[in-house]
Amino acid sequence: MQSAIRLKYIILLLLPVTSFAQQHCIPVDLQCEYLKGPLGIDVAHPRLSWKLQDTRNGAKQTAWQLIVGADSLAVSKGTGNSWQTGQVASAAQLTTYQGEPLQPFTRYYYTVQVWDHNNQPSPLATVNSFETGMMNPPGGAHGWQGAWISDSRDIAIKQAPYFRKTFTISKKIRSARAYIAVAGLYELYFNGKKIGDHRLDPMYTRFDRRTLYVTHDITSQLQNGKNAIGVLLGNGWYNHQSTAVWYFHEAPWRNRPTFCMDVRITYEDGSVETITSGKDWKTALSPVIFNSIYTGEHYDARLEQPGWSEPGFDDKKWKEVIYRSAPSTNIVAQVMQPVRAVETIPAQSIRVFNDTCYVFDLGRNIAGVSNITVKAPAGTVLRLKHGERLRPDGHVDLSNIDVHYRPVGTADPFGTDIFITSGKENESFEPRFNYKGFQYVEVTSSAPVTLTKESLTGYFMHSDVPPVGQFTTSNPTINKIWRATNNSYLSNLYGYPTDCPQREKNGWTGDAHIAVETGLYSFDGITVYEKWLADHQDEQQANGVLPAIIPTSGWGYEWANGPDWTSTIAIIPWNIYLFYGDTTLLSRCYENIKRYVDHIDQLYPTGLTTWGLGDWVPVKSKSPVELTSSIYYFTDARILAKAAGMFGRKADAEKYAALATKIRNAINNKYLNAATGIYGNGVQTELSFPLCWGVVPDTLVSKVAANLAKRVQADSNHLDVGLLGTKSILNALSENGYAELAYTLAARETYPSWGWWIVNGATTLYENWKIDAANDISMNHIMFGEIGAWLYKALGGIKPDAGSAGFKHILLQPYFIKSLNQVEVTHESPYGTIVSSWKRSGRKIVYTVVVPPNSTATLTLGNKVHELVSGRYSFDVSRSR
Repeated sequence: MQSAIRLKYIILLLLPVTSFAQQHCIPVDLQCEYLKGPLGIDVAHPRLSWKLQDTRNGAKQTAWQLIVGADSLAVSKGTGNSWQTGQVASAAQLTTYQGEPLQPFTRYYYTVQVWDHNNQPSPLATVNSFETGMMNPPGGAHGWQGAWISDSRDIAIKQAPYFRKTFTISKKIRSARAYIAVAGLYELYFNGKKIGDHRLDPMYTRFDRRTLYVTHDITSQLQNGKNAIGVLLGNGWYNHQSTAVWYFHEAPWRNRPTFCMDVRITYEDGSVETITSGKDWKTALSPVIFNSIYTGEHYDARLEQPGWSEPGFDDKKWKEVIYRSAPSTNIVAQVMQPVRAVETIPAQSIRVFNDTCYVFDLGRNIAGVSNITVKAPAGTVLRLKHGERLRPDGHVDLSNIDVHYRPVGTADPFGTDIFITSGKENESFEPRFNYKGFQYVEVTSSAPVTLTKESLTGYFMHSDVPPVGQFTTSNPTINKIWRATNNSYLSNLYGYPTDCPQREKNGWTGDAHIAVETGLYSFDGITVYEKWLADHQDEQQANGVLPAIIPTSGWGYEWANGPDWTSTIAIIPWNIYLFYGDTTLLSRCYENIKRYVDHIDQLYPTGLTTWGLGDWVPVKSKSPVELTSSIYYFTDARILAKAAGMFGRKADAEKYAALATKIRNAINNKYLNAATGIYGNGVQTELSFPLCWGVVPDTLVSKVAANLAKRVQADSNHLDVGLLGTKSILNALSENGYAELAYTLAARETYPSWGWWIVNGATTLYENWKIDAANDISMNHIMFGEIGAWLYKALGGIKPDAGSAGFKHILLQPYFIKSLNQVEVTHESPYGTIVSSWKRSGRKIVYTVVVPPNSTATLTLGNKVHELVSGRYSFDVSRSR
C-alpha cells in the first residue's frame, strides 16, 4: 500500500513560536448577520459575531459581554439601553441578539468586551452598528407606505421604463434612507447621480413567493430645496422576453417590471417625512430599448433625455404611472453581499479585420460586462458579440454556448449588446441589466469606426464575497488550477450559485453542492447560501420534491432533480454549519430536509433509489445511478440524524440514524463484493464514492482503497470520472493512504485532467474533459470544482471538526508530496487566520502552522498526533533512509 507519507518521518523539533508580547486579548472584526454595518435588516434576533486579536500562545476567550444601544456615545462608554448582557462565561464568538425588541428604521450600536485565558478583561471593541429596516412580520408587507407602480402591464413592451418624482426639502437633514422593492431589476438615482455600486439588484428570487427590497443611505445625495428621484427598471428574470428551453418566458409570475419605494427622511428636529411611490410619479420610455438577463442589452443613445433624474427636468411629456398589485405578500430585506463590478479587465489585444469589424481579447474568461467607447456618426449601430472562443478565421464563435437558446426571429441575438450612437464625442456604452460569460468581444459596425485596444474594457462581476483563503505551491500548474477554480466559482455567483454565466445562468443544484466546500474555503459566502436556501424553501413542493434548478419557472421538477442533485437542501446547510459553527441555516431547513428524505423513503422503501442523473459527463466509464443516488440519499439521512441530535429531537435522531444504516446496508448488500473489496464493476467513481461518503464498512476500507489505487493505476494514472466522481476521487485516495496518487491526478497535464485545460490556455474550469467536445463544452463551469477544496484539505491539511464546528477545533493533516517543494495555505476562519505551510530543504521539511486565538487543533504528521492550543508552531521534519 502506498502511504500518504511514504518514508518514515522523524519529528526533530516542536517549537511554539511566540511573537511580540501582547497584554490584551482584543475583540475585532465585529459583524452583524455576517456583514459590516448592514442597513435595513429585518430579523428580530440578528446574529452578532467577533474575532480575537491575541498573538499569545494558548490565547482563548473565557467570557464575553455585549453592549447594544441606540446611543453610540453611551455604547462606547460601556452602557447600552437595548441589551447589556453582563459577563457571560462562554468561549462563543457568535450569539444572537436577545435584548429589547428592535424597532424599525433604527440604527443600533454595539460593542463587545471579552475576558482572556487569564480572566483579564479586554478593552471594549471599536463600536460597530447595524440598522433595522421595515421589520415586517414573516409574510407581511405592512411597513410600507408607498404603492406598487409601473408604466404598463404589457409584457411585450421592449423599452425599459423611466420613473421620476420631485419633492422639496426645507429643513436640515439628519439622515435619509431609500427603501426600494422591485420585481425585476433597477437603477436608482437622486438629483442626477446613481446611488450605490451594486449591480443587478435585487437578487433573483421566486418573485411570486418572495420579493426582496434594498436599503440605501441617501443622506449625502439630498439637498435643501428641490430634489428629484429617478428609477430605471429592467426585466431581469421577472419579465423574461428571451425564449430558451427552460420556459422562463412562461413563468407564472411574469409581468412588466414594477416597484415600490419609501424614502424616509429624518430631520434634525426629530421629525420624519416619507416620500413614497404613487400616482404623483411620472414615467417615460428610456434609451434602453431592449434588455434580457439571458441574451443582451440594446441601447439607443439618440433617445437619451439628459437630466431626466434631476429636479429641473421638464417632464410635461411624460405619462402618469399605473398602480399594480404587489408581486408577492412576502417582502423581505436583501441582506447579503451584493453583485459588484469587482475587477477591471483591460483588453489585451485587438484584431482589426476592417474598419467595421474588430475582435477584442481580454486574455482571460470572465463573467460580467464590457464597456465600449467610440466616436461615430449618429445612428451608427454597433453590435458587440461576446463569446468564449474563436472560429479558425478569428471571429467569435458562440456555438458552444447558444445551444439551448430558442430565438423567435433575429432581433434578440445571443450574447450580443447593440449600441446605437448619438453622434456625441467619445460616447460610452455598458449594459445595466445583463451579464455574460466571455473572453472575446467582436464589434461590428454599420459604418466605419476607428477602435483601438483601449476602446473596450471588461468588468468582472459577481457577488462580492470577501476572500478568506489563499493557496500557493511550487507547482505553477496547480496554482493556475486553484485560480481557475476560483474564477469559475465567482463567475457563477450572482446572488445564487449558477452552473455557467453564458449558456444558462441557472441555479443548478448539483453543481452548487459539489462546489460548496471549494467556495467556503476561499470565500465568505454564507449570505449568498442562506439566501439561496430560502429559494429552496420557496420552490419545495408540499411532498418534499425540489426542482433541479432553483429558482425556477417550473422546469426541473421532472428531470435531473434526484438526490444526486437536490441534496443541496441538506449538504449546503451542513457545510455552513461545519465552516461557521452556526446552526441557523440547518435549523431553518430542518423540516425541509425531513420532508425531502421522507419523500424518497416513501418512493423507495428498499433504501435504494434510481432517482437521479448519475455521474454526469464522465470520461468513459458510467457508474450506476442507483449507486450514486443512494449514497446521496444515505448522506441526507445521516445529516438529518445528526441535525436532529443537535436540536434535541431524540426520536428523529434515532429514526433517521436507523434509516441511514438501512440505506448503507442496502447499498453494500447489492454493490459490494466483500471478498474482493470491489463495488460494482470497480471503476473509479464506483470505488471512490462509497469511500468518500462513509459507506464502506470499517473493516474493508483499506481493501477498497487499495482497489481504487489499482484501478487508477490501471487507467494510466488518469481520471475516469464525471461530475460526481470528481467530488470523491481525490478525497478517497488522499484520506486513505494514497495522497501521492491523488496528487498525480490533480497535477496531471495530459487528457483528461484539470491541468490539460490549463496547458491549453484555460483560465476557468470547463464543462467537459474534452476541449474539442461537440457538446457540453461551456468553458466557464464550476461543476468540476471540488479540486479547489481538495487543495486546502490535502496539501494544506485543513479541515473543520464536526464535533466542534466553525474551526473551533481544527483537524490538520498535511500531505508532504514528494514532487512539491513548497505549499502555503491560509484560511480565515470565524476565529481568525489558520496557516498551514511547509517547505522542503534537502532532506528536511519545515512545517509551520498557526492556530488562531480561542481555537485548538489536532495535528497528524505521519503516525504522530499533536494536540495544539492557539499560537504559532514550527515543526522540523526529517526523512529517514
